[in-house]
Amino acid sequence: MRDDTLLTHVGRRPEENLGVVNPPIYRASTITFRSLEAIERAHREPFAKDNVVYGRYGTPTTFAIEEAMAELEGGFRAIAVPSGLAAIAAALGALARSGDHVLVVDSAYGPTRRFCDTVLAEQGVEVTYYDPTVGAGIESLIRPNTRAVFLESPGSLTFEVQDVPAIATVAKLHGVRTIIDNTWATPYFFKPFEHGVDISIHAATKYIGGHSDLMLGVIVTNEECYRPVRRHVATLGYAVAPDDCYLALRGLRTLAVRLRRHEESALAVARWLATRPEVARVLHPGLASCRGHDLWRRDFRGASGLFSVILQPAPKDRVAAMLERLRLFPMGFSWGGYESLALHVDPKPLRTAVPWEDERPIVRLHVGLEDPQDLIDDLEGGLRMLARG
Repeated sequence: MRDDTLLTHVGRRPEENLGVVNPPIYRASTITFRSLEAIERAHREPFAKDNVVYGRYGTPTTFAIEEAMAELEGGFRAIAVPSGLAAIAAALGALARSGDHVLVVDSAYGPTRRFCDTVLAEQGVEVTYYDPTVGAGIESLIRPNTRAVFLESPGSLTFEVQDVPAIATVAKLHGVRTIIDNTWATPYFFKPFEHGVDISIHAATKYIGGHSDLMLGVIVTNEECYRPVRRHVATLGYAVAPDDCYLALRGLRTLAVRLRRHEESALAVARWLATRPEVARVLHPGLASCRGHDLWRRDFRGASGLFSVILQPAPKDRVAAMLERLRLFPMGFSWGGYESLALHVDPKPLRTAVPWEDERPIVRLHVGLEDPQDLIDDLEGGLRMLARG
């Protein structure tokens, strides 16, 4: 079945729930058993599919979102965790031990770097950051003790598109696992396992949920990586609320129509911004002027609503005046909900392999589901405030 159909049907089994269309919310800690043999069997195989053992390991509500995400993305199985950062930490932590080496893309999400520079470093794992555009050249960075390559495409804040198939191919030749943060594209616009990736992680807080009202992460793995990651998640004590799993499932049902609207509106806004004299560059992979556009066209099925704008040189107080003038783009962290957002960002402290030397101000925009012309009108008013200085 095609994705639009899958989104409607995956992760729900009405025939097992009295014909109820949506999976019920199972709030549970203790699971009881009628025989010693049954409880011992459950304890021996706590990660067997649909095996309800203890609330922390998941209930049928948890299993529903895990089943849906694995099928949508083409992975073997999925694991729900409390947040996107928890998904990143669990995936990396499952693969790397003291004395190991990990390669992480230089344009990664800021908290990913913080986890690598603190927790992994304190555990004796060495991290090397690499150029997002390295492609097959990643081979020169792989060492005998390299255990994983972490990708994020496009990259946070600066939106570089990686050559995922080239990196995955080289990594496999050396027995190195690949992990990708696929939050921006979701399974609807990018299929990591079709491009050779071993593990895909999501901040389901964002487009999967779609309504800015839940915290959730999902790790989708191939068959070889599932048990090591699942065991590590259980050891860390991660557990997710069934209500959040339910909200994520509800969000999935409208993911296709929402993403198409996000894409259409964001491209309209990005193209308009590219014509403005106050704008130096628009960092949106869907624009032909953006570096990496050809890779995006080759590998992706669409673009979501998040991109950045490099403004012409301006003092910070003028940038503040612009942002504070906006009415439909409130300032806020996260993205992927139905609402538009704006955020002043600075990549410089987050870059080491390829230093970010552009001093011009950058604003990251999330284009929501509002009428795009209203968003353009709002941004025009903000840009006028910027130009006044």
